[in-house]
Amino acid sequence: MYMFIILMFLSGIISYCLVHSHLLIMLFSLEYLVLVLLLTLFYYLMFLGVESYFILFFMVFAVCEGALGLGVLVNLIRNHGNDYLMSMSILSW
Repeated sequence: MYMFIILMFLSGIISYCLVHSHLLIMLFSLEYLVLVLLLTLFYYLMFLGVESYFILFFMVFAVCEGALGLGVLVNLIRNHGNDYLMSMSILSW
């Protein structure tokens, strides 16, 4: 089971590093990594047999991170017309 979680985490890291042209794909990769970390945390806390209230806090922060990423994506599309990261430049402001 641990090898499967490590494989999932590494595939998320590789997809995040290799596809860096579109912001939407990068956000999907980050959300995938957060879900893998949530699964790992769930298994670890269930293995220890402790209360799992920390998972709720982790999920709240993950949802906030997703909402912030979606806001950045909408702002980028409104200002530049696409979600290419290379179209965003500091000099254009």
